Amino acid sequence: MNIKIVEPIGQSEAAIRSRLRDLLEKGGHGLLISDTRGLSDAEFIQNVSDADILLLSNRPLSRAVIEACPNLKLICVAFTGIDHVDQDACKARGIILHNAAGYAVHAVSELAIGLMIALLRRIVSADATVRAAGDNRELVGNELFGKTLGVIGCGAIGLQVARLGNAFGCQVLGFEHHVLRIDDVAIEQVELDELLSRSDIITLHLPLTIETRGFIGREQLARMKRSAILINTARGPVVDQSALIEALHENRLAGAGIDVFDKEPPLPTNHPIFNAPNTVLLPHVGFETVEAMSAKANIALRHLENFLSGRGLAS
Repeated sequence: MNIKIVEPIGQSEAAIRSRLRDLLEKGGHGLLISDTRGLSDAEFIQNVSDADILLLSNRPLSRAVIEACPNLKLICVAFTGIDHVDQDACKARGIILHNAAGYAVHAVSELAIGLMIALLRRIVSADATVRAAGDNRELVGNELFGKTLGVIGCGAIGLQVARLGNAFGCQVLGFEHHVLRIDDVAIEQVELDELLSRSDIITLHLPLTIETRGFIGREQLARMKRSAILINTARGPVVDQSALIEALHENRLAGAGIDVFDKEPPLPTNHPIFNAPNTVLLPHVGFETVEAMSAKANIALRHLENFLSGRGLAS
């Protein structure tokens, strides 16, 4: 089989080849490792049209590319989200699609807590004040302890945020469509409207789907406390960005910590989010830790190894 790793997945080429050597030699498989992130779809197709297996991270994989790869049997995504892959095209062809679920649970949950503290304690403003030879006047912050933390989306990351919230002394509310049965997390499962109205901090941990696009819009923002802050380390389009900017400008929301946007950074220099008050903006780094990068590569390569060994022939 022709195996193509088309962008960095978190481990060096030498480490990947060493790990796969026996399987490749035993099966007579070919392995090509390249970085195709700067290529157009047309250029990309020239590189991968003969592939049986593709490994990628977050490079978009369109229907046109998938249909141009007649031998494609397996796609391993070294990333949790797979909304950048045309899943309908995969289903139509019977192509197995695996993601790297769980690799960034600690990385993203810790960043979410970090954004909360950065906003509550005005860390970015305080840093700028020191650099401008200022003092601590007008920098009174708030504590995370004692706050009501609302977690929307109680999967692995959401529940880890809840655990960390427990450790900081927060009362944690959770919204999830199914009934939660967790023994090690102090979390009160409530309906969305109740979570929005009661929470001092709301943190989003939803996948991007047709149902969750624009999940937090004007109506939901209007139900939040004026003193509340919103954290988004999930997917940008889960929030109506224009509605969020409007709420911040009109002081209907106390602040926002954002790691994800409607498009991947770099954002245009005139992007309206830059003028919104009380924000901490990050260029989608929630998953970017040394530990998470190694973990996502391990998961993706394990899917590949299972498939080549005959243990992953069903999706």
